[in-house]
Amino acid sequence: MSALAPRPGRLAHAPIVLRGGQWWWISGTGSIPVTDPTFTTRLDGFAQAVAAADRAVADLRARQREAAASDSRGRR
Repeated sequence: MSALAPRPGRLAHAPIVLRGGQWWWISGTGSIPVTDPTFTTRLDGFAQAVAAADRAVADLRARQREAAASDSRGRR
C-alpha cells in the first residue's frame, strides 16, 4: 500500500502548517519554511499517522452508531 500525502493544514496542536506541499513554522510574528529534509520527512510521517488515527476513530464511531441503530430496531 502506498503512503498518502499529508493533508494541507495545521499539524495537531503544533505551530506548524503544511501549505502548498511545504511545511512552515508559524508564530505571532510570522512564519518560516521548514527546509531540513530529515525533519520534513518526519513531519510527513507524523501527519500520515495522525490522519490514519483520525480515520480509525471515525470508523469505530460509525460502527458504534450502526450497532446502536440495529439494536434499537430489534427492541419494542
